[in-house]
Amino acid sequence: MTAIRTLCFATAALSSYAALFYRLSQARRSWRDGAYRALIATLLLQCLTFTMGAVAMGGGSLLGVGNLAILIMHLAAVAFCVAAQIILLRWAATDEAAARGARYWLITGIVLDVALTVLFFLADGPGRPGSDFDGTSSPLLLTYLLVFIVSQAVPCVTIYRQCGPYARMTDNASLRQALRMLSVAAVVLFLYCTARTVNILTAAAGVDIGAWKLASNVFSASGIVILSLALINSLWGPPVARLTEWAGSYRSYRALHPLWRDLYEASPDIALEPPGSSVSDLNYRLHRRVVEIRDGWRDLRPYIDREAPAAGPVGGRTGGGANGDAGEELRQAFAEAAQIRQALEAKRTGIVPDHSKDAGDFDDRDTDNFVAEVAWLTQVAAAYSKLSKAS
Repeated sequence: MTAIRTLCFATAALSSYAALFYRLSQARRSWRDGAYRALIATLLLQCLTFTMGAVAMGGGSLLGVGNLAILIMHLAAVAFCVAAQIILLRWAATDEAAARGARYWLITGIVLDVALTVLFFLADGPGRPGSDFDGTSSPLLLTYLLVFIVSQAVPCVTIYRQCGPYARMTDNASLRQALRMLSVAAVVLFLYCTARTVNILTAAAGVDIGAWKLASNVFSASGIVILSLALINSLWGPPVARLTEWAGSYRSYRALHPLWRDLYEASPDIALEPPGSSVSDLNYRLHRRVVEIRDGWRDLRPYIDREAPAAGPVGGRTGGGANGDAGEELRQAFAEAAQIRQALEAKRTGIVPDHSKDAGDFDDRDTDNFVAEVAWLTQVAAAYSKLSKAS
């Protein structure tokens, strides 16, 4: 159990140091920014907190004072929470509101650290075994531990409550992503506080919950890793965003293939170059696929029967109420897909309908937005595949 707890502290410390070193590499161009300096202070305190946690797992004294590593860890954790609040204020609030909030949190942090220090020595913290800090029946030490947990839980709640509205307010995509990750970290760290409270109270009551004691360490390490990632999202955020965009484009490219394939077989001239399976230039290939589907559709216009009944979704309901617009769009996608199937069959047999649709396009669904165009054609392609399977 001690090895797992030490591993959790080490994981949290390593993620903190990684975030700190990355941010320090930006010092030359960012040091004059107050928010940057607050971020560096937060990461330093974060590193100190979990370094002391790992040291405390070794037992013994630090600088000749028993359990001093535990006290420093707790004091640094309080300061770390205060600094995190100040960062959030500097990211999302006006200068005046941020300064006012920062003063409040600084005073609160100082008061809490003084109270914890006084309680630590009044409870004879240096003379106690380290296991007492996992939970004890001693009133003073129990008060110390519960005050510490409250000092951690309250910032988790306030950060979570602030991150959501701030994320919706900002136009900065990177900042919005960081704020959302901070809200996730706040939830995980609040679970740490809950699990730690259970550990403390059960130990005080003489109840052994066994391996469940490790839950607090796992939540703590997980929350700090998420928090560290949030604070360095400018490093990994853009590559992940590009990868996500590529994956979305690839899914669309594959989803459009059945519709494109049948249109290409009916009108081979729509292809600018021979079909290939390479996705080395996916953006170009996706654009070509959309253009070729449109061209293939236009080639079918003489074979589309304007009097044919509209088709609906196969084997399902489209919904209503708040989903009415989505249901109507789905019905339209199936109608377009059904027309394409009918027109392809008519072209193969050479039978031109009496009321052919020799003008027009995808029933007023032309758009100058490529992303919306891909999304719409993907719906049509999905409906086309369902109709093909149902026939």
